[in-house]
Amino acid sequence: MSTLFNVWHYVVFAIIALIFVGGVIAALKQKKSSIKISMLFSITLISVFLAVFSVFVVDKYTKKVELSKLKNKRILSIEKIVYTGIVKNVGKYPVGKVVFSIKLVNKGHATGNVKGGNFYKPSGFFDFFTSIFSDERKSKPQTIEKEFVVARNLKPGQAKPFRVYFRYPPYFRSTAQFAKVYAH
Repeated sequence: MSTLFNVWHYVVFAIIALIFVGGVIAALKQKKSSIKISMLFSITLISVFLAVFSVFVVDKYTKKVELSKLKNKRILSIEKIVYTGIVKNVGKYPVGKVVFSIKLVNKGHATGNVKGGNFYKPSGFFDFFTSIFSDERKSKPQTIEKEFVVARNLKPGQAKPFRVYFRYPPYFRSTAQFAKVYAH
């Protein structure tokens, strides 16, 4: 079951098709061939832009999901973190896939206590050449962003639990987390 489009997508596509047909008819009534070509190119470009843009707009207002009961647990023995929760389709239309996005920010950035050491990457003339031959990285990322597909083909009102794992940096302290879900 693929739920890429719903009824509103087809309504908007029909309106765009009418605009396209009207533009093509107006272009073909022109006497100069250079004007015909430029009008056909313009109406095609505008119609494609409207079609792509409308998919995103209709998706935003018809495919709605909500995240609840989000919990995390850090597993120190394997240096991973587990997020569990429930995603629910709260809209009136089916959702093809639900994406869970998590952003972890290390201590200094989350609390406003940002020091120069958090952003400074040591560099120099010899570091340039040694970095080419070695995979060693001297700077450690202070922000981690991950995305996971946690549900597929959710019907209206349906909920589904999920669990995701990923590597947790051991140098993170007092981490701020920003979680969200969105539908495709």
